[in-house]
Amino acid sequence: MNFIRGITAILLKDVQTELRSRYAFNTVLAFVGAALLLILFALKAEQLPAEPQSALVWIVILFAGLSSLSRSFVMETDKQTFNLLRLHGKASNVYLGKLCFNYLFTFTVNLVTFTVYIFLLGISVADHWALISVLVFGTAGLSSVATMLAAIVSQADRKGAIFSVLSLPLLFPLILILVQLTKAALIENIDQNFLNDFWALIGYVGTTITAGILLFDYIWDD
Repeated sequence: MNFIRGITAILLKDVQTELRSRYAFNTVLAFVGAALLLILFALKAEQLPAEPQSALVWIVILFAGLSSLSRSFVMETDKQTFNLLRLHGKASNVYLGKLCFNYLFTFTVNLVTFTVYIFLLGISVADHWALISVLVFGTAGLSSVATMLAAIVSQADRKGAIFSVLSLPLLFPLILILVQLTKAALIENIDQNFLNDFWALIGYVGTTITAGILLFDYIWDD
């Protein structure tokens, strides 16, 4: 119970901080809205084949996430509250609490983005449950990588630039998997290739979450 309470306390702290300022959420939604309108009117995305349509929405989500997800740990060092967390929380509680906050934040943004994107392009979803599964686990992949790297770069100078440089190589395989899964869920029928890619996605999520927990112990001690 103490473990759950510790995670919940970190999660609620970050939720309350974001609700007071709404800086990250408003910034991301403004970016997503501008990007979707640009895709719709400049690229005429509704006329594109299925694969580019599936790729564009995840590219928008990727760069929206890069602009905000690093704040989970960076704001602690900027406000000089990181040492306070060390005094009152355990490493695993802090990391998982931050991960849960990033997941909720990213899932909300992704859900809004996909809903608007599908509406604007007039896409008829082939399999709603498959698309929801892709969103759930795809969000977990994005959040796990972002939380892990945010913890690593939180003590460095020029945090934003380092975060982006480190994130892209790690997120590139994830985006490739998500594009294939999204194309199948939106346009095509579910087949064996979808299941293979879906298991690869679950493996990616499990690996990155485990790596983040293990690496955070070293960051916490330093």
